[in-house]
Amino acid sequence: MQYNILVPLRHLILVLYIGCLLSIGVTNAAHLNLNDADMAYDKGEFMQAIDMYKPLAEQGNAAAQNNLGVMYDQGEGVIQNYQEALKWFRLSAIQGDVEAQNNLGVMYDQGRGITKDYQEALKWYRLSAAQGNATAQNNLGVMYAKSKGVVQDYQEALKWYRLSAAQENAEAQNNLGVMYDKGRGVISDYQEALKWYRLSATQGNATAQNNLGVKYDKGEGVTRSDREALRWFRLAARQGVAWAQHTLGVMYQSGSGVEQNYIRAHIWLSLSAESGYEDARVGLDTLTKLMAPQQIKEARKLARECRIQQLKKCD
Repeated sequence: MQYNILVPLRHLILVLYIGCLLSIGVTNAAHLNLNDADMAYDKGEFMQAIDMYKPLAEQGNAAAQNNLGVMYDQGEGVIQNYQEALKWFRLSAIQGDVEAQNNLGVMYDQGRGITKDYQEALKWYRLSAAQGNATAQNNLGVMYAKSKGVVQDYQEALKWYRLSAAQENAEAQNNLGVMYDKGRGVISDYQEALKWYRLSATQGNATAQNNLGVKYDKGEGVTRSDREALRWFRLAARQGVAWAQHTLGVMYQSGSGVEQNYIRAHIWLSLSAESGYEDARVGLDTLTKLMAPQQIKEARKLARECRIQQLKKCD
Protein backbone atom coordinates (compact mmCIF):
# COMPACT_ATOMS: atom_id res chain seq x y z
CA MET A 1 0.00 0.00 0.00
CA GLN A 2 1.02 3.58 -0.56
CA TYR A 3 0.17 6.91 0.96
CA ASN A 4 -1.66 9.85 -0.49
CA ILE A 5 0.96 12.27 0.73
CA LEU A 6 1.03 16.04 0.64
CA VAL A 7 -2.21 17.52 -0.59
CA PRO A 8 -1.70 18.22 -4.31
CA LEU A 9 -1.71 21.87 -5.21
CA ARG A 10 -4.64 21.26 -7.51
CA HIS A 11 -6.64 20.64 -4.34
CA LEU A 12 -5.62 23.92 -2.83
CA ILE A 13 -8.61 25.62 -4.36
CA LEU A 14 -9.46 29.23 -4.03
CA VAL A 15 -10.92 29.54 -0.59
CA LEU A 16 -14.04 31.62 -0.58
CA TYR A 17 -14.27 33.89 2.41
CA ILE A 18 -17.42 35.93 2.00
CA GLY A 19 -16.56 38.39 4.70
CA CYS A 20 -17.79 41.74 5.90
CA LEU A 21 -14.48 43.55 6.13
CA LEU A 22 -14.94 47.11 4.97
CA SER A 23 -12.51 49.79 3.95
CA ILE A 24 -12.38 52.89 6.14
CA GLY A 25 -14.95 55.36 5.00
CA VAL A 26 -17.38 52.87 3.44
CA THR A 27 -20.93 54.02 4.10
CA ASN A 28 -23.49 52.12 6.15
CA ALA A 29 -25.44 51.63 2.95
CA ALA A 30 -22.47 49.91 1.35
CA HIS A 31 -22.11 47.75 4.45
CA LEU A 32 -25.71 46.68 4.14
CA ASN A 33 -25.24 45.97 0.44
CA LEU A 34 -22.23 43.78 1.16
CA ASN A 35 -24.16 41.85 3.77
CA ASP A 36 -27.06 41.47 1.37
CA ALA A 37 -24.70 40.23 -1.33
CA ASP A 38 -23.22 37.71 1.10
CA MET A 39 -26.69 36.45 1.95
CA ALA A 40 -27.62 36.13 -1.71
CA TYR A 41 -24.45 34.15 -2.36
CA ASP A 42 -25.10 31.82 0.58
CA LYS A 43 -28.58 31.12 -0.81
CA GLY A 44 -27.11 30.26 -4.21
CA GLU A 45 -28.63 33.37 -5.80
CA PHE A 46 -25.48 34.02 -7.78
CA MET A 47 -26.85 36.43 -10.36
CA GLN A 48 -28.19 38.67 -7.62
CA ALA A 49 -24.94 38.42 -5.67
CA ILE A 50 -22.94 39.45 -8.76
CA ASP A 51 -25.20 42.46 -9.31
CA MET A 52 -24.60 43.55 -5.72
CA TYR A 53 -20.87 42.83 -5.47
CA LYS A 54 -19.93 44.53 -8.75
CA PRO A 55 -20.79 48.16 -7.89
CA LEU A 56 -19.14 47.75 -4.50
CA ALA A 57 -16.03 46.29 -6.14
CA GLU A 58 -15.94 49.12 -8.66
CA GLN A 59 -16.06 51.57 -5.75
CA GLY A 60 -12.94 49.93 -4.32
CA ASN A 61 -14.39 47.65 -1.63
CA ALA A 62 -11.68 45.02 -1.14
CA ALA A 63 -13.95 42.31 0.24
CA ALA A 64 -16.37 42.69 -2.68
CA GLN A 65 -13.47 42.63 -5.14
CA ASN A 66 -12.20 39.34 -3.70
CA ASN A 67 -15.66 37.79 -3.68
CA LEU A 68 -16.29 38.89 -7.24
CA GLY A 69 -12.99 37.32 -8.23
CA VAL A 70 -14.03 34.03 -6.68
CA MET A 71 -17.29 34.04 -8.59
CA TYR A 72 -15.50 34.62 -11.91
CA ASP A 73 -13.00 31.90 -11.04
CA GLN A 74 -15.73 29.39 -10.20
CA GLY A 75 -18.17 30.46 -12.91
CA GLU A 76 -20.89 31.26 -10.39
CA GLY A 77 -23.53 33.56 -11.89
CA VAL A 78 -21.17 34.41 -14.75
CA ILE A 79 -19.26 32.61 -17.46
CA GLN A 80 -16.02 31.35 -15.92
CA ASN A 81 -13.31 33.88 -16.70
CA TYR A 82 -9.87 33.55 -15.12
CA GLN A 83 -8.74 36.89 -16.51
CA GLU A 84 -11.57 38.70 -14.73
CA ALA A 85 -10.88 36.71 -11.58
CA LEU A 86 -7.24 37.77 -11.70
CA LYS A 87 -8.22 41.39 -12.20
CA TRP A 88 -10.42 41.49 -9.11
CA PHE A 89 -8.08 39.42 -6.94
CA ARG A 90 -5.22 41.76 -7.82
CA LEU A 91 -7.19 44.91 -7.02
CA SER A 92 -8.22 43.43 -3.68
CA ALA A 93 -4.79 41.98 -2.85
CA ILE A 94 -3.06 45.32 -3.46
CA GLN A 95 -5.32 46.76 -0.76
CA GLY A 96 -4.04 44.11 1.62
CA ASP A 97 -7.04 41.77 1.60
CA VAL A 98 -5.67 38.57 3.08
CA GLU A 99 -7.98 36.15 1.24
CA ALA A 100 -7.37 37.86 -2.11
CA GLN A 101 -3.61 37.67 -1.59
CA ASN A 102 -3.86 33.92 -1.08
CA ASN A 103 -6.23 33.53 -4.04
CA LEU A 104 -3.91 35.50 -6.30
CA GLY A 105 -1.10 33.23 -5.17
CA VAL A 106 -3.14 30.19 -6.20
CA MET A 107 -3.74 31.66 -9.66
CA TYR A 108 0.00 32.04 -10.23
CA ASP A 109 0.68 28.67 -8.61
CA GLN A 110 -1.71 26.81 -10.90
CA GLY A 111 -1.38 28.99 -13.97
CA ARG A 112 -5.04 29.92 -14.04
CA GLY A 113 -5.50 32.68 -16.61
CA ILE A 114 -1.81 33.52 -16.47
CA THR A 115 1.55 31.88 -17.06
CA LYS A 116 2.47 29.73 -14.07
CA ASP A 117 4.92 31.64 -11.90
CA TYR A 118 6.03 30.13 -8.59
CA GLN A 119 7.92 33.25 -7.57
CA GLU A 120 4.80 35.38 -7.84
CA ALA A 121 2.80 32.67 -6.08
CA LEU A 122 5.32 32.69 -3.22
CA LYS A 123 5.18 36.47 -3.00
CA TRP A 124 1.40 36.52 -2.50
CA TYR A 125 1.31 33.47 -0.25
CA ARG A 126 3.92 35.09 2.01
CA LEU A 127 1.97 38.35 2.23
CA SER A 128 -1.19 36.48 3.15
CA ALA A 129 0.54 34.02 5.48
CA ALA A 130 2.26 36.88 7.33
CA GLN A 131 -1.19 38.22 8.12
CA GLY A 132 -2.09 34.86 9.66
CA ASN A 133 -4.14 33.34 6.84
CA ALA A 134 -4.16 29.60 7.54
CA THR A 135 -4.76 28.54 3.94
CA ALA A 136 -1.83 30.62 2.69
CA GLN A 137 0.36 29.23 5.48
CA ASN A 138 -0.44 25.70 4.35
CA ASN A 139 0.11 26.60 0.69
CA LEU A 140 3.47 28.11 1.59
CA GLY A 141 4.37 24.92 3.44
CA VAL A 142 3.56 22.89 0.32
CA MET A 143 5.82 25.13 -1.77
CA TYR A 144 8.77 24.41 0.54
CA ALA A 145 7.99 20.71 0.86
CA LYS A 146 7.59 20.29 -2.91
CA SER A 147 10.43 22.63 -3.94
CA LYS A 148 8.12 24.94 -5.88
CA GLY A 149 10.12 28.06 -6.65
CA VAL A 150 12.37 27.49 -3.64
CA VAL A 151 14.99 25.00 -2.53
CA GLN A 152 13.26 22.11 -0.77
CA ASP A 153 13.27 22.86 2.94
CA TYR A 154 11.36 20.53 5.24
CA GLN A 155 12.06 22.68 8.30
CA GLU A 156 10.45 25.68 6.66
CA ALA A 157 7.56 23.52 5.47
CA LEU A 158 7.06 22.26 9.02
CA LYS A 159 7.04 25.80 10.35
CA TRP A 160 4.20 26.85 8.07
CA TYR A 161 2.24 23.63 8.47
CA ARG A 162 2.36 23.99 12.25
CA LEU A 163 1.14 27.59 12.11
CA SER A 164 -1.70 26.59 9.82
CA ALA A 165 -2.57 23.38 11.70
CA ALA A 166 -2.74 25.35 14.96
CA GLN A 167 -5.60 27.25 13.32
CA GLU A 168 -7.30 23.91 12.59
CA ASN A 169 -6.66 23.96 8.86
CA ALA A 170 -7.49 20.37 7.86
CA GLU A 171 -5.07 20.18 4.92
CA ALA A 172 -2.20 21.44 7.05
CA GLN A 173 -3.06 18.93 9.77
CA ASN A 174 -2.87 16.12 7.23
CA ASN A 175 0.35 17.47 5.74
CA LEU A 176 1.90 17.75 9.20
CA GLY A 177 0.87 14.14 9.80
CA VAL A 178 2.68 13.11 6.63
CA MET A 179 5.86 14.88 7.78
CA TYR A 180 5.87 12.90 11.03
CA ASP A 181 4.82 9.71 9.25
CA LYS A 182 7.61 9.89 6.69
CA GLY A 183 10.22 11.52 8.94
CA ARG A 184 10.57 14.62 6.80
CA GLY A 185 12.38 17.30 8.76
CA VAL A 186 11.60 15.43 11.99
CA ILE A 187 12.24 11.99 13.44
CA SER A 188 9.54 9.61 12.22
CA ASP A 189 6.82 9.41 14.87
CA TYR A 190 3.71 7.36 14.12
CA GLN A 191 1.90 8.56 17.23
CA GLU A 192 2.32 12.18 16.25
CA ALA A 193 1.34 11.35 12.66
CA LEU A 194 -1.81 9.64 13.91
CA LYS A 195 -2.69 12.63 16.06
CA TRP A 196 -2.64 14.98 13.09
CA TYR A 197 -4.28 12.54 10.68
CA ARG A 198 -7.11 12.04 13.15
CA LEU A 199 -7.63 15.78 13.69
CA SER A 200 -7.79 16.31 9.94
CA ALA A 201 -9.90 13.22 9.24
CA THR A 202 -12.52 14.17 11.80
CA GLN A 203 -12.90 17.48 9.96
CA GLY A 204 -13.74 15.48 6.85
CA ASN A 205 -10.43 15.67 5.00
CA ALA A 206 -10.51 12.73 2.59
CA THR A 207 -6.75 12.36 2.22
CA ALA A 208 -6.32 12.18 5.99
CA GLN A 209 -9.14 9.64 6.23
CA ASN A 210 -7.34 7.48 3.70
CA ASN A 211 -4.01 7.92 5.49
CA LEU A 212 -5.61 6.96 8.80
CA GLY A 213 -7.05 3.86 7.13
CA VAL A 214 -3.57 2.92 5.98
CA LYS A 215 -2.19 3.18 9.51
CA TYR A 216 -4.87 0.84 10.86
CA ASP A 217 -4.40 -1.51 7.92
CA LYS A 218 -0.65 -1.74 8.55
CA GLY A 219 -0.80 -1.50 12.35
CA GLU A 220 1.62 1.41 12.48
CA GLY A 221 1.32 3.30 15.76
CA VAL A 222 -1.95 1.52 16.52
CA THR A 223 -3.19 -2.03 17.00
CA ARG A 224 -3.92 -3.39 13.54
CA SER A 225 -7.66 -3.37 12.87
CA ASP A 226 -9.41 -4.27 9.61
CA ARG A 227 -12.65 -2.81 10.94
CA GLU A 228 -11.10 0.57 11.73
CA ALA A 229 -9.23 0.56 8.43
CA LEU A 230 -12.49 -0.21 6.63
CA ARG A 231 -14.26 2.62 8.44
CA TRP A 232 -11.76 5.25 7.35
CA PHE A 233 -11.32 3.89 3.83
CA ARG A 234 -15.10 3.99 3.37
CA LEU A 235 -15.25 7.65 4.43
CA ALA A 236 -12.45 8.55 2.01
CA ALA A 237 -13.95 6.43 -0.77
CA ARG A 238 -17.28 8.24 -0.47
CA GLN A 239 -15.40 11.48 -1.14
CA GLY A 240 -13.95 10.08 -4.35
CA VAL A 241 -10.45 8.98 -3.29
CA ALA A 242 -9.68 6.34 -5.94
CA TRP A 243 -7.00 4.61 -3.87
CA ALA A 244 -9.45 4.19 -0.95
CA GLN A 245 -12.17 2.97 -3.32
CA HIS A 246 -9.83 0.31 -4.66
CA THR A 247 -8.77 -0.77 -1.17
CA LEU A 248 -12.38 -0.93 -0.02
CA GLY A 249 -13.21 -3.11 -3.01
CA VAL A 250 -10.35 -5.46 -2.19
CA MET A 251 -11.51 -5.72 1.43
CA TYR A 252 -15.04 -6.65 0.36
CA GLN A 253 -13.65 -9.19 -2.07
CA SER A 254 -11.46 -10.86 0.55
CA GLY A 255 -13.78 -10.39 3.52
CA SER A 256 -11.24 -8.37 5.50
CA GLY A 257 -13.00 -6.57 8.35
CA VAL A 258 -16.36 -7.12 6.67
CA GLU A 259 -18.46 -9.98 5.35
CA GLN A 260 -17.26 -11.04 1.92
CA ASN A 261 -19.44 -9.45 -0.75
CA TYR A 262 -18.52 -9.60 -4.42
CA ILE A 263 -21.26 -7.15 -5.41
CA ARG A 264 -19.94 -4.47 -3.05
CA ALA A 265 -16.41 -5.24 -4.16
CA HIS A 266 -17.44 -4.80 -7.80
CA ILE A 267 -19.09 -1.43 -7.04
CA TRP A 268 -16.01 0.08 -5.42
CA LEU A 269 -13.52 -1.38 -7.87
CA SER A 270 -15.56 -0.06 -10.81
CA LEU A 271 -15.79 3.42 -9.25
CA SER A 272 -12.04 3.44 -8.68
CA ALA A 273 -11.35 2.19 -12.19
CA GLU A 274 -13.49 5.00 -13.62
CA SER A 275 -11.12 7.45 -11.94
CA GLY A 276 -8.25 5.90 -13.87
CA TYR A 277 -6.79 3.76 -11.09
CA GLU A 278 -5.11 0.93 -13.02
CA ASP A 279 -4.93 -1.58 -10.14
CA ALA A 280 -8.70 -1.27 -9.75
CA ARG A 281 -9.24 -1.99 -13.45
CA VAL A 282 -7.11 -5.12 -13.25
CA GLY A 283 -8.80 -6.22 -10.04
CA LEU A 284 -12.22 -5.64 -11.55
CA ASP A 285 -11.40 -7.88 -14.52
CA THR A 286 -10.31 -10.64 -12.16
CA LEU A 287 -13.35 -10.27 -9.90
CA THR A 288 -15.83 -10.25 -12.79
CA LYS A 289 -14.68 -13.75 -13.78
CA LEU A 290 -15.70 -15.01 -10.32
CA MET A 291 -19.20 -13.52 -10.42
CA ALA A 292 -22.48 -14.77 -11.85
CA PRO A 293 -24.09 -12.61 -14.58
CA GLN A 294 -26.93 -11.63 -12.22
CA GLN A 295 -24.43 -10.44 -9.60
CA ILE A 296 -22.64 -8.29 -12.17
CA LYS A 297 -25.94 -6.79 -13.32
CA GLU A 298 -26.88 -5.95 -9.72
CA ALA A 299 -23.45 -4.44 -9.01
CA ARG A 300 -23.68 -2.18 -12.05
CA LYS A 301 -27.19 -1.07 -11.05
CA LEU A 302 -26.04 -0.21 -7.52
CA ALA A 303 -22.96 1.59 -8.88
CA ARG A 304 -25.22 3.80 -11.01
CA GLU A 305 -27.27 4.63 -7.93
CA CYS A 306 -24.08 5.48 -6.07
CA ARG A 307 -23.10 7.95 -8.75
CA ILE A 308 -26.53 9.58 -8.68
CA GLN A 309 -26.21 9.96 -4.91
CA GLN A 310 -22.65 11.31 -5.38
CA LEU A 311 -21.35 8.33 -3.35
CA LYS A 312 -22.76 9.74 -0.11
CA LYS A 313 -24.76 6.64 0.87
CA CYS A 314 -22.63 3.98 -0.78
CA ASP A 315 -21.50 1.11 1.43
